[in-house]
Amino acid sequence: MRSIRRKPRKPKPQIFRVGSREIIAHGLTGGLAADLYHRSMTASWPMFFASAALVFGVLNSVFALLYFAGDQPISNVAPGSFIGLLYFSIETLATVGYGDMHPQSHYGHLIATVEIFTGMSFLAVMTGLVFARFSRPRARFVFAQHAIVTMHEGRPTLMIRVANERHNMLSGARATLWFIRTEKGGDGRFARRFYRLALLRNENPIFAMSWTLYHVVDESSPLFGLTAEDLALTDATLSLAIRGLDDHSSEQLHARRHYLPADIRWQHRYVDIASMSEDGRFIIDFEKFHDVAPDEP
Repeated sequence: MRSIRRKPRKPKPQIFRVGSREIIAHGLTGGLAADLYHRSMTASWPMFFASAALVFGVLNSVFALLYFAGDQPISNVAPGSFIGLLYFSIETLATVGYGDMHPQSHYGHLIATVEIFTGMSFLAVMTGLVFARFSRPRARFVFAQHAIVTMHEGRPTLMIRVANERHNMLSGARATLWFIRTEKGGDGRFARRFYRLALLRNENPIFAMSWTLYHVVDESSPLFGLTAEDLALTDATLSLAIRGLDDHSSEQLHARRHYLPADIRWQHRYVDIASMSEDGRFIIDFEKFHDVAPDEP
């Protein structure tokens, strides 16, 4: 008889986000288990602890079933009491041991030994993951909700406003702005092209409060001559990255923000957030940080 070969099962499409863009990827192998550490580091805190609690519950249920399969392996547990064995499993996996229940057979000791080793390993992994998540440096930069294109010093200029929400000193802060769009090449194929946009000041020696980035849209700029409709047709994106050294922790901080064509305001300006108090002190009103207004005619 001819053997029937089954076609290999195609991996399920994976959905992920790049900025505000949702992308569906086909043909990628591996799911959650393929990069469990990355998933554990990038998951939100509620999801992280919910997943840990789920794993903890599943492990205890499995060991409780193994105890249940034995002939009264644990003392002071009513015969056939699964919930009592589950409580014993929780105490053993957590290496607590209150003393009222203990293994009383070789089978019970064997399962308890395996569970104790599993509990110690689980505790070590959880401790390492929680420490890694807490110790990972996180930047608290505020990016303006909209990029703007307006006249600045007589030239059309793309502007993006950024602020350091912690108000601490960031030494050697650097900004990198990329313009990404889909273009048709000479062979007739479409591809994503990346253009680095020159900034009037891409470094800030002491980034503590607000910082506005400027890109002049002149003949040398990839944005020259383009309109909002052109950006939308080419699926364009502005990608802004900020990095700098935190003076308090001596760690490098990174943050990124993507702007789609709908996030760019043409012929608009940022509302001024700086003023002086009556006693001569500098005031920054962050409640107006995201506000924009049309250019005055």
